[in-house]
Amino acid sequence: MTGGDLAHAQTAYVRPAPERGGGRRLIYPGALVLAALVIAPLLLIIASWLDPQTEVWRHLTETVLGRLVLNTLTLAVGVSSGVLVIGVGLAWLVSMCEFPGRRFFEWALMLPLAIPAYVSAFVMLGLFDFSGPVQTLLREFFGPHGYWFPEVRSGGGVIAVMVLALYPYVYMLARAAFLTQGRTTMEAARVLGLGPWGGFLRAVLPMARPAIVVGVSLALMEALADFGAVAVFNYDTFTTAIYKSWFGLFSLQAASQLSTLLLLFVALVLLGERRLRGRAHYHAALPNTRAQRYVLTGGRRWLAAGFSGVIFAIAFVIPMMQLLTWTWGVIGTELSARYLGLLLHTLALGGVAAVITVAGALLLAYISRFHRDRLSRPLVSMATLGYALPGTVLAVGIMLTFTGVDRLLSTLWQAMGGATPLRVFSGTVVVLLLAYLVRFLAVAFGPIESGFARIRPSLSEAARGLGATPPELMRRVYLPLLRPGLLTAALLVVVEVMKEMPATLLLRPFGWDTLAVRIFEMTSEGEWERAALPAITLVLAGLLPVIFLVRRSAGAVFSSATGESD
Repeated sequence: MTGGDLAHAQTAYVRPAPERGGGRRLIYPGALVLAALVIAPLLLIIASWLDPQTEVWRHLTETVLGRLVLNTLTLAVGVSSGVLVIGVGLAWLVSMCEFPGRRFFEWALMLPLAIPAYVSAFVMLGLFDFSGPVQTLLREFFGPHGYWFPEVRSGGGVIAVMVLALYPYVYMLARAAFLTQGRTTMEAARVLGLGPWGGFLRAVLPMARPAIVVGVSLALMEALADFGAVAVFNYDTFTTAIYKSWFGLFSLQAASQLSTLLLLFVALVLLGERRLRGRAHYHAALPNTRAQRYVLTGGRRWLAAGFSGVIFAIAFVIPMMQLLTWTWGVIGTELSARYLGLLLHTLALGGVAAVITVAGALLLAYISRFHRDRLSRPLVSMATLGYALPGTVLAVGIMLTFTGVDRLLSTLWQAMGGATPLRVFSGTVVVLLLAYLVRFLAVAFGPIESGFARIRPSLSEAARGLGATPPELMRRVYLPLLRPGLLTAALLVVVEVMKEMPATLLLRPFGWDTLAVRIFEMTSEGEWERAALPAITLVLAGLLPVIFLVRRSAGAVFSSATGESD
């Protein structure tokens, strides 16, 4: 989960003014299809309990089920606590304090968002595992038994990697909330006799709670949905169990039933986020309320700079340097026709998925903007639910859905005299593209919906007054004005598809390996160096939406609320 969900979360509380439009007979069937693509896999996953797979569940209960639940809970508690402390702490420092390097860290601390968690995982293992360079140097210096080093392949190691990869979700949203409060909140706290620490805890933090809760929830859902990082660390969670049930026990039904348990965790996270956020809303400060930062002095200024620098170095600089070192050592052998083929497959899937997904998101945003009735709101909500689904769960649901469709088509074909069963969807690129559509529709929906919100109703009213039909209105008015949002949505979808591992790994047809699949194959064999080239490619691609978010956070969105330009 990178760029798109954050961009949408930052505008989640802004609702555009309603307008009226036509063309319902054309757009509602499309919205129904999009909603059905999300709901049908969910219903089939739940319906899998009609065939409970008793023997498989007896085996899982006796061997791994208890560990799966404990590991998943440990991961959830550890990641949410870590991203809360680091994300909020860094956001407070860069937005409300002045110390050496603040302006650099203000945008640089967002860069770890470009590194997928599974890439950070194998880099950290390659560096800090027993055979890695760090422990090797320690053994050479202190002897084989003269030093202690924490166990890297552990729950603590997984949590540390995910916290460093996911804290930008909390950092960006908390920083936005702190900046939009301006100086008025702290001035009110000072009038009440509160110092900086008391004002932060009792005034600023409660007002920023909605943003912080959203950020922690996004990070937590990413952690629950992760497959690559936990697989690298051999840390069994429900995502790895779903994969092993499907490809190890050859039981798609057991995998779908395990998926329902993971969906329960995700549902609890979403419910908790809504309950904690309640009915709170953002209220920006007046544009001329320039934030007055606390000027840190003495050792505190260097402590703040050191804390920010250590987090940035561990989360971004060290992984990038290690990836570049490994890539330089293997580029002569790995930069081959095979790599170019993987890159071509990845870009092709991303490009086609972007076109389909942006078209679907444009349809939903149009409905959300112009057709606010009892049907449109639930349709849009259901259609954009897919981003909350872990990739493994979505892959299982999509496979169940289109296996059933193929079975129905084969029955009809044979009833019409066909000699052999049909296999139209299963094992094809079409199924994978539809999975991407369901998974990333919400990513594209956010920027496009924000673009519609910026279009003045008077423009469409004037065009209709001149006799423009709904298709002409879309082609000649909306699309030109929506071009930045459409390009942003397409970019976000392409990058998300490039980084998506579990759905691609489970649904790809034969011969359609991607860069993410290559990383999984190489890290599964402990070939860290050979995984570096595709990994650095994904990181460089991931920097594009992060740069967009950096520019967004430094631009008019915050400057209009704080009155500063930094």
